[in-house]
Amino acid sequence: MTGTASTAVLVVVGAGPRATGLLERIAANAPELWDEGRELRVHLVDPHPPGPGRVWRHEQSALLRMNSMAEDVTMFTDESSTIDGPVRPGPSLAEWAAQFSGRGPRHTPHAEPADPEVLAELRALDGSDFASRRAQSAYLDWVLRRALAELPPSVTVEWHRTTATAVTGPPDGPQQVHLTGRAKPLTADLVVLAQGHIGSTPVAEHRDHAAFARRHGRFHLPPEFSADADLSALRPGEQVLLRGFGLAFIDLLALLTEGRGGSFRTESDGTLTYLPSGREPVLHVGSRRGVPYHSKTRYRLQGPRPPLPRHFGPEAVDALLAEGRPLDLRRDVWPLMAKEIGFGHYHELFHAHPERTALPWPDFVAGYDRLGWYDAEMAALVAEAVPDPADRLDFEALDRPLDGLTFRTPDAFQAHLRDHIARDVDRHEDPEFSADLGAFLALLSVYGQLPGLVATGRLTARSVAGHLDGWWQGFFSFLASGPPGFRLRQLLALSRAGIVHFLGAGVQIGTDEATGTFTATSPTVPGHTVHATALIEAYLPVPSLDRTEDPLLRDLHGTGALTEEVIADPTHTHRSGLLAVSPTDAHVIDPSLGSPHPRRIALGAPTNSRAVAAFARPRTNAPAFRQNDAVARALLSALSSPFSRGEMTSSTM
Repeated sequence: MTGTASTAVLVVVGAGPRATGLLERIAANAPELWDEGRELRVHLVDPHPPGPGRVWRHEQSALLRMNSMAEDVTMFTDESSTIDGPVRPGPSLAEWAAQFSGRGPRHTPHAEPADPEVLAELRALDGSDFASRRAQSAYLDWVLRRALAELPPSVTVEWHRTTATAVTGPPDGPQQVHLTGRAKPLTADLVVLAQGHIGSTPVAEHRDHAAFARRHGRFHLPPEFSADADLSALRPGEQVLLRGFGLAFIDLLALLTEGRGGSFRTESDGTLTYLPSGREPVLHVGSRRGVPYHSKTRYRLQGPRPPLPRHFGPEAVDALLAEGRPLDLRRDVWPLMAKEIGFGHYHELFHAHPERTALPWPDFVAGYDRLGWYDAEMAALVAEAVPDPADRLDFEALDRPLDGLTFRTPDAFQAHLRDHIARDVDRHEDPEFSADLGAFLALLSVYGQLPGLVATGRLTARSVAGHLDGWWQGFFSFLASGPPGFRLRQLLALSRAGIVHFLGAGVQIGTDEATGTFTATSPTVPGHTVHATALIEAYLPVPSLDRTEDPLLRDLHGTGALTEEVIADPTHTHRSGLLAVSPTDAHVIDPSLGSPHPRRIALGAPTNSRAVAAFARPRTNAPAFRQNDAVARALLSALSSPFSRGEMTSSTM
């Protein structure tokens, strides 16, 4: 049904956390912006359950967990949110779970999860626990039901359990959203694309490796979402190469060990011993850095929360841009970002552990504020004020811990990396090193500032030479998006048991036609080559509109109705793989119009808005929440009365 004088129609493609957050903001803003005399019909299109969507659906292994503590996961705005709409606080995952054990108030609507295992987990869940993805699925389902309950009676929502394949229609007229298995499309006044993380077809290297595997009867898995990966063909004891040491690897590790019947025993000294089932393959893992992502902290700040932003915000970036020269992220912008992260680190160190500092905080911060991160005087100030090098923040050592190191034998490297991992976990579980959490919070602040700076045009991927999606995203994920400590302790036990072997940094994957095996080498252990009959690319698919698995985006890209973000740096021009949207209101950039499409909006992971995470840590002024609020208000304003072009305006996100 198309919009009429009394009815407006909105189609949202994708019904996962991003769409859920948008509906929550529509419900929050409707009392102010929606005319109760006008009906709004919202159609959600997704083959997966609304609320959790594909990534967080209940139907996945109970072994797969979140990499955030339950108290650090929320879908709700709070006092930190800088939004035009009303703040509507709500429970974090931990606070919501507490109702099922009687430790917290009931939250409306109230219903216990149907899965008894999930209910048991929620009843036992502590705020510092890392919940299963199935527990998060139950939380997201509840958030959606709460949002639906808070909509005014004139706003109705219908879920279509199918896939959107195309969207057509003129910029000045209704849009038709075509669905799999439906002869008649949905007709809408406005369309929001919120598909979330999307798979891509393999690149040439992966296609070559797949062809090699077929010729020799071997196993190859290109980048894939862990919950969707079919690992059944891997044989017990089979030698397997895994390229990638991040969260996808951690998921695959659990599925191939505990998922095959193995278990862990806690010894009297607290270490873990792995008890194999005999059905596990033998795993050889390497990556560019050659080490796993840093462990998540499991303690809280010991001192007051650092006041952020301080050194990286709109004013600082404006001053940099006023110099009127091309910017490079590593050379020009990163020093401001590093100084902000350093401020969070040292603020916590001086306030929580003053006995490990040699200057009063006011004296230190006065010099710190005045100096640049890479100034020689800054290094001297930190050395004077922080006697122990272990308390100083060294980004280069954090980022590339294996640089310059070589080992004569594989066994020597195994021992070294086990020690590195053990020390990392111990540090991130010891509140004596809570300065690391101060740095982490400042890192989140920097990450949260970037979408706003992009939205206002202060920063673009082009202006910072494309490093936003390359080095910076990798660095952020390595420091901030690592696994919980217990997963790395399990990794150590698997290494000691001979189930996991470490390859090193700069790993190179090849093939050997004579033996029909995949090969792996690393300069970390010169001269050592591992042969394996299986290869797994242990990382998520890289965004690509050219190779996207989403039929709607593939159709729009093929017909020239959308474009990838183009980035020019000093050496070459390339495409980011992300859908280009208007930075101020998230409208899809339509090359055929030479401007944003007035009736099509896109949010989240596939876009270059860089407000990716659909849920967030409480009290961090989450960029996704700001974007959801701005878009919801713009949608309601545009749909609240009949309009001929569907043009929308919104406040800056």
